[in-house]
Amino acid sequence: MDFLNFLLNLFVPPASLITLAFSWPALCFLNACEWLFNYNYGEDMDSKVVIITGASSAIGEQIAYEYAIRRANLMLVARREHRLIGIAENARRMGARHVMIMAADVVKEDDCRRFVNETINVFGRVDHLVNTVSLGHTFYFEEVTDTSVFPVLLDINFWGNVYPTLVALPYLHQSNGRVIINASVESWLPLPRMSLFGAAKAALVNFYETLRFELKDEVGVTIATHGWIGSEMTRGKFMLEEGADMQWKEEREMHVSGEAVEEFARLIVSGACRGDAYVKFPSWYDVFLLYRVFAPNVLNWAFRLLISPQGTRRFSSYLGTGRSLDTVTGGMGRPMLEGTSPRHHTGMVPLTFSGQLSHQMQQKMD
Repeated sequence: MDFLNFLLNLFVPPASLITLAFSWPALCFLNACEWLFNYNYGEDMDSKVVIITGASSAIGEQIAYEYAIRRANLMLVARREHRLIGIAENARRMGARHVMIMAADVVKEDDCRRFVNETINVFGRVDHLVNTVSLGHTFYFEEVTDTSVFPVLLDINFWGNVYPTLVALPYLHQSNGRVIINASVESWLPLPRMSLFGAAKAALVNFYETLRFELKDEVGVTIATHGWIGSEMTRGKFMLEEGADMQWKEEREMHVSGEAVEEFARLIVSGACRGDAYVKFPSWYDVFLLYRVFAPNVLNWAFRLLISPQGTRRFSSYLGTGRSLDTVTGGMGRPMLEGTSPRHHTGMVPLTFSGQLSHQMQQKMD
């Protein structure tokens, strides 16, 4: 067996690369033909039914508007019902046939059954389920002082997508519908200070890749992968909420605008209507796949350059303790992290930072 593995290691990689090189032009031509066909004969969403989780802000909100332009019926789901009211009105003005809203927590299975069942009771079907829930972080793993943040991150990024899918799948089978998920480049490109987020997104992507095979094309799966794009975090908010990428970025790390979120939403909905398996924004991130396979050390060196002593963050979490950020920072009104987890139902759940990051966050808010 060892000798067989030795031979396979010796011959399979170069033989596969040679085969791929010769077949690449034909594959590109076939993909182009498929794209053109789907572009011209894509799914017409007029009067179709779409459930969007995390619809209260950022990507989820913009996706709602894109489906509204296509005159779909919408069920908008998020924890912030007051935000959904205004978004629903906007969607109606943009052309949505009918818009329903419901306050629900997607990490609770009972809540997921409630909004899916309500959708079926009103519309009688579900054609697209769009999961946009996402919660990120930028702290070093070894500097976590309260591990109660761990299940919160995993609940939102993984179970917050799985539970709605589980409940909606029987109805998606009936309509030959589609599941769309909001993934991230960190699912395959490990980045410093995003260990738990990357792990959760990797689990999410692998779950849906496996589910794609199990469903056998009866229900489509579109995995949308984004790099750095704008979110509520760039406008000074820090809310643990569906639909917003919860990553606080220092100015030296990125500069973003709302246009990036809108463009990503357009690509997601267009790709889903064409039946695309993947949507990537921006697509140039794919080049890192080559480095990861053929020159992983180059990526490691680049990431080490991103980590400097001046950029070190000290992270302290008071999740589940009821201790507010004002208590820790002397009442200076820094952003709060609020939300719930299946394991921690305590209402307001603040996340606090100390030291240099707190000063930087106050500067950005000012």
